[in-house]
Amino acid sequence: MRESVQAEVMMSFLVSEELSFRIPVELGYETCDPYAVRLTFHLPGDAPVTWAFGRELLIDGVGRASGDGDVRIEPVDPETLGEVLIRLQVGGDQALFRTGAAPLVAFLDRTDRLVPLGQERALADFDAHLDEALDRILAEEQSAG
Repeated sequence: MRESVQAEVMMSFLVSEELSFRIPVELGYETCDPYAVRLTFHLPGDAPVTWAFGRELLIDGVGRASGDGDVRIEPVDPETLGEVLIRLQVGGDQALFRTGAAPLVAFLDRTDRLVPLGQERALADFDAHLDEALDRILAEEQSAG
């Protein structure tokens, strides 16, 4: 059975030191992909953009600097649980968002009640997903040649 947790938070999109604006961001978590969270950013005038990354990265990033790739998350002040910075990078392009830690913690608490941290493996049927992917690849190769 597919279950999910959804929330919407307002984040500041930090365009520069002088310019920022608030945007709605949808947070999503589904039991069919128990290791990942999804953030869908609704930028004015653009189609929504969704980023998926590890739930554990978001959990860690609320309390300490985390991530070393395209997604980096860190508290603004590690001494307090006030605000969090989320940095997303694609090549040389980067987007920086700032939000309160409290709505992220509330969202993560709800995901933990649905699938406790460390229990994701019980829901993730990797063998079935691998078999499906291999079957699809083989079918595409057979139909192409």
